[in-house]
Amino acid sequence: MANTFINRHGYLLIQLLVLLGLLLLLCQPLAWDIELPVQFWVKQGVVFALWVGLFYLNTNLLVPRLLFQNRVGGFAAAALGSVLFVMLASKLTDEWLNLPALMHQAFNPGETARSHKGGMYVNPVMMLATLLVLGISTSIKTVQKWQLDTEIRQSLERQKISSELSFLKAQINPHFFFNTLHSIYALTMINIESSREALHTLSRMMRYVLYETQSGTTLLSKEIEFLEDYINLMKLRLTEKVTVIFEKPQPVQDVLVAPMLFLPFVENAFKHGVSALLPSRIHIAIQQQGQAVELDVCNTVLPEKRVVMEESSGIGLANTNRRLDLLYPGQYTLAVTEKTPDNEYCVHLKLNLS
Repeated sequence: MANTFINRHGYLLIQLLVLLGLLLLLCQPLAWDIELPVQFWVKQGVVFALWVGLFYLNTNLLVPRLLFQNRVGGFAAAALGSVLFVMLASKLTDEWLNLPALMHQAFNPGETARSHKGGMYVNPVMMLATLLVLGISTSIKTVQKWQLDTEIRQSLERQKISSELSFLKAQINPHFFFNTLHSIYALTMINIESSREALHTLSRMMRYVLYETQSGTTLLSKEIEFLEDYINLMKLRLTEKVTVIFEKPQPVQDVLVAPMLFLPFVENAFKHGVSALLPSRIHIAIQQQGQAVELDVCNTVLPEKRVVMEESSGIGLANTNRRLDLLYPGQYTLAVTEKTPDNEYCVHLKLNLS
């Protein structure tokens, strides 16, 4: 709205400056050291009215109805006809006011005024000024339409991105909620007390999802707390064969970040890096240097599970990649190593939040 306000008033100012320039051009004879007849100023007033009429006729009718509708031939014919009409009206005004004779007398005071009607003389200054009015009005309207089209295109793009982000979040949240409930359900069959603790943790997490993520950004400290709750929840159902390490910056320098951006990477590690029979390890580390935040998630590659980023977590990881592209274009790097020398699948995300 602010840009629209500035543009609207900016174009109004340009129009006023153009009209003022035309008025100054017509008033230039004031510098002549002669006494001009009243009819001359009447003629100047008529010419000014013709130019103003041509300016707004071209701006509001010819350009939008013909040029912008790809009717270039019709626009050229209408523009030429308008210029000829202005020149003809100016010529008829001269003859009606007998202006050539009066101007001759003004420049030659000793001679008697004679009629100078007739003739096909074309004033080149008048012609150039009329073409200039036509060109300026066409340029102003063209630039105005280009800027309006740009604003509409940007608005549609913002709406598209907003709708897409809402859709992606709507997919991520139920996906996470379903997996977590499944884990708690399995836990109730093993340890009732732990399942109660898990439900309390889940309720705190869902409050975060419902109330802290609606604005589109959240504090990094809250996002880390949410991630820590998720990790603790997952650890409740793990056996002693699984080692989980979580490192976080101390202290956290709060910056705004998209909510639930890190969760799919961590969720992916718990989905593919945990075994009930074989020793496995999950290492999650968040580092921060000013506005730069780095996330490292590594999990053991298990022989019975094939971990491929595009196929692994389905909705979660695919949507997270899309969210990164939409929210932080050119501000992040994402590196995936499918198998390190330590037999681990690792994801490294570096995010510039400045």
